[in-house]
Amino acid sequence: MMKPMVKIESVGQSFQTKQGKFIALRDIDLTVAKGEVVTLIGHSGCGKSTLLNLIAGLTLPTSGVLLCDNREIAGPGPDRAVVFQNHSLLPWMTCFENVMLGVERVFGAAEKKEKLRARVEAALAMVHMDHALHKYPHEVSGGMKQRVGIARAFAMEPKILLMDEPFGALDALTRASLQDELLGVMEKTGATTVMVTHDVDEAVLLSDRIVMMTNGPAATIGEILSVALPRPRDRLALAHDATFVECRGIVLEFLYRKQLKKAA
Repeated sequence: MMKPMVKIESVGQSFQTKQGKFIALRDIDLTVAKGEVVTLIGHSGCGKSTLLNLIAGLTLPTSGVLLCDNREIAGPGPDRAVVFQNHSLLPWMTCFENVMLGVERVFGAAEKKEKLRARVEAALAMVHMDHALHKYPHEVSGGMKQRVGIARAFAMEPKILLMDEPFGALDALTRASLQDELLGVMEKTGATTVMVTHDVDEAVLLSDRIVMMTNGPAATIGEILSVALPRPRDRLALAHDATFVECRGIVLEFLYRKQLKKAA
């Protein structure tokens, strides 16, 4: 096992509502190793995004502890970059300026302007958006906006990349193209990644492990599947690969037989 980058120990999360206490998550124990790609999958309301927000430090757990690189997560920080389903680009800034915003925040105090500019240009080139440096978000497509969001996250050189359904709002072909793009970027950077998805094929294609969540409320980890597919991965080669098909079947079985049967 490589060095643990994220450790989640006995974590629970509950919220006070008008109807009383709502338990979103219970008894979450998970370790993510440096360089590992882990996806969280489950039906709506199973706490996937809640767990991602806890790792991001956007919310704090009701019980238990979360660590990033052996330090307790007590709030957001540049060591954890988040890519949301909504690209969250600032519309009055160009693609370049949107990425520069994060880069200046992290490296601005220690590095000269030229170095910061080089970081931004390299990040946009990595996701093939170097042709659109000076375009505004409204001048590029939804897929391109999401590429800029991914570039902004990678440009900050976070210890862990957190992605909440980053391709969920895109059409199938754009989604496939961006998944392939992300595979390439993760190969180049060795980024530790935790990603929320509803898409079983996406989970198998991208992951080293798939964390399957039980239905909420009081959701927890139901099963964890190791995806024993060598990297680099090729979508077309995997389409008829026996291991890919088997992993896909295991996740579908969990989601649609084990979980839906319980909900019925």
